[in-house]
Amino acid sequence: MARDRIKVEVEGRELELSNLEKVLYPAEGFTKGEVIDYYSRIAPTLLPHIRDRALTRIRFPNGVDGQSFFEKNAPQNTPDWVRRERLPAPGSTKEREAVDYVVADDLPTLVWLANLAALELHTPQWRIGADPDLLVVDLDPGAPAGLAECCAVAVLMRDRLADDGITTYPKTSGKKGLQLAAAVSGRQSSEVISGYVRRVAEELERGAPKSITSKMAKKLRPGKIFIDWSQNNAAKTTVAPYSLRAQPVPSASTPLTWDEVEAVVAGRRKARQFTAAEVLARIDEYGDLMAPLLDGGPEVPA
Repeated sequence: MARDRIKVEVEGRELELSNLEKVLYPAEGFTKGEVIDYYSRIAPTLLPHIRDRALTRIRFPNGVDGQSFFEKNAPQNTPDWVRRERLPAPGSTKEREAVDYVVADDLPTLVWLANLAALELHTPQWRIGADPDLLVVDLDPGAPAGLAECCAVAVLMRDRLADDGITTYPKTSGKKGLQLAAAVSGRQSSEVISGYVRRVAEELERGAPKSITSKMAKKLRPGKIFIDWSQNNAAKTTVAPYSLRAQPVPSASTPLTWDEVEAVVAGRRKARQFTAAEVLARIDEYGDLMAPLLDGGPEVPA
């Protein structure tokens, strides 16, 4: 066997790992082996959030400075034990093409994906065979607005959704923005949920037109926070909590406490993204801040 390949057993599955010393984050010298280690350690916390969801991956075989590609179909040579689900591809304009999605339900699958340099893991707001059980709000800053301004809008959105009995949980995107997630009933369509979030976004825009926009046109975004309600459409996916992101440093989409968000708004705390090592330390301190999302939620106002 080549020296850059090793065989390991993970929960009874045999995997061949390769090029563990290959640097995938050059600015930090963060290797593929460290990516695999991160996903192995975060797995107990991450897996419940992606289990039973069709997984879209963004792969970086030559690191974050190299070319990347989205992958929905299971690649060739996918092990037989990896769960696959053939599903229609949402967003297909004419005939809805079927896709053999990978579903990551267990640690061996997660390690296998990490070995393929699938750095980013994105999922829809629904589990396979069901209507959406998550509502997502993506807060995207238009420069010079940044993460701190996202935090201020997040508090407004939290309070507005709370008026309708919807409890939200914040997380960094791992890039430049912030996202909110809420558990919903799983008994309403993506169209209903997306329409509801759009109405709320438009309402907040009317209340603060100089700092918020609900419109997708990029020319309207500079200096404002775009409330992307369309993340709830059936064709959209959102980066999973705890997923790595392709940034110069190995950042990850990181759940936050509302106290942390409010401290940023009050100027007591600096707004920032978090690295993989910091996320693991936060799990030790806080546990899974998004665990309540797994317990179900209410219907949204139609």
